Formats: sequence, structure tokens, C-alpha cells
Amino acid sequence: MKRNVELVVISDVHLGTYGCKAKELLRYLNSIHPKTLVLNGDIIDIWQFKKSYFPKPHLKVIRKILSLATKNTDVYYITGNHDEMFRKFTDFELGKLKVCNKICLNIDQKKTWIFHGDVFDASVQHSKWIAKLGGKGYDLLIIINNVVNWFLEKMGREKYSFSKKIKNNVKKAVKYIGDFELTASELAIDNHYDYVVCGHIHQPQIREVVNKKGSCTYLNSGDWIENLSALEYHDKEWKIFYYDEHKHLLKDDEAEEIPEMDNSALLKIVTNFS
Repeated sequence: MKRNVELVVISDVHLGTYGCKAKELLRYLNSIHPKTLVLNGDIIDIWQFKKSYFPKPHLKVIRKILSLATKNTDVYYITGNHDEMFRKFTDFELGKLKVCNKICLNIDQKKTWIFHGDVFDASVQHSKWIAKLGGKGYDLLIIINNVVNWFLEKMGREKYSFSKKIKNNVKKAVKYIGDFELTASELAIDNHYDYVVCGHIHQPQIREVVNKKGSCTYLNSGDWIENLSALEYHDKEWKIFYYDEHKHLLKDDEAEEIPEMDNSALLKIVTNFS
């Protein structure tokens, strides 16, 4: 039985990288029936893309998204920095799928601003090669972390996140996340938005931000590499969905409702952007 959800926001899936948890994301997408699905940037990782690595689960996620867009789900693909090649197709529409740089929605009379967030990242905007080098380093860190966690699970111990440890203990990383959230929130308040929804920093969050000019709710959908998280809005309430907390309730029905497509042709389309 699928859950009906008014709005789902996912970001930072990074399809085409070794760290992407495509199987888990597919199980999640097969468990819900969203009225609106927002893909908030870095869904396909063009920066790290390798023709030799784009496994079937990654293709199945793309097929699932296309399947949703051919039915009753409005799908918005908001471009991020890792899939910036798609920005040349801004305002392109195919059925219920629309490519855009940002969207503004009215949710239960609340103004909602949704964008990826890389616009705040100086390293991306002005020194792209440094950002790409950092992306490769992050990908390598995730690969090593996956190996370590495999051994930890075999020993019956809890998983460990190198990246989260760094983010929580390195002062510059903590400051960057704080500055990012504050900048997005202050801009939203200045422009009279009730909600501002971002991705980019892989840090799931829902919190109220208040300053002298007003207040807003800052939200971040996290990622599908480490946190395996999504934002859900239903019955006038925002929640963060964590896959690890609900995976025991999800069925292994990856093929459900996904139409057959030519995977080689689909991969060729993706390859043309790399």
C-alpha cells in the first residue's frame, strides 16, 4: 500500500557515483504516491560521471521518475551544480516533468521558495575546478567509508560516517553550514517567503529562523549518499523522512509500475551530457 504524500523533495542523489544509494531510493519512491515531486539538484552527477559506471539501479531510478511524470505526479527537476549541464534546458517540459533553476509554490497559503543552494557557494561560482576536485575527494571518502562500514556490520557494530564526523568537528565546516542556512533564511525573509527549501550541503534540517524583519522555516532535504533522507509535506506538516528509520516497512518491489525502457538508449542520453 503506497502512502499518499502531497509534496516530496529529494536532492543530492548523485546518480553515476559509487556513493549513491540508488536501490534504497528506488524502494522509497515505490512506497509513495506523491502529488508533486521536486528533484532539488545534483540528481545525476555529471561532474563525476563515468561511462563505465552507471549500474542498473541508477537507471531504474531515472525510469521511475519518468514513470511518475507520465502519470499523476507533477515532477520538477531543479538543476544543481553537479548537474548544471541541464541548465541549458531550463523551462523544458515533457508531460508533467519540468526542468527549472528554482520554483515558487503556494502551499496552503504559504509562499515556498525551492532551489538547490549552490548559488551561495563561492568555490562553485568562482573556482569550479577546486569544487570538482573536492567532489572527487568526497566520492573517494564515501567509497572508503562504505568498505569500513561493511566490516563494522559484519562485526555487529554500528555504521560510522567519516563525512559527518568532519562536518560536526571541523570549525570551518560547521561555520559554512550555519552561514548557508542563515543566508538562505534571511533572503527568504527579505522576500516574504514562509518556507525556503534547499539541498546542496547534504544536511537534513527543519528549523525556524527569526530576525528583526520577520521569520521563516528553513528546510533541507539532505542527500541519498549518507543520510538517505527526503522532505515530505502532508496534512499541513513538514517532516524529514529517514530511510534507515523506515526501511523495515518498505517492500522489495523495485520493478513495480516502472515501464520497460531501452536502458542502453537511456544511458546514451545521459552520457551525452558528460
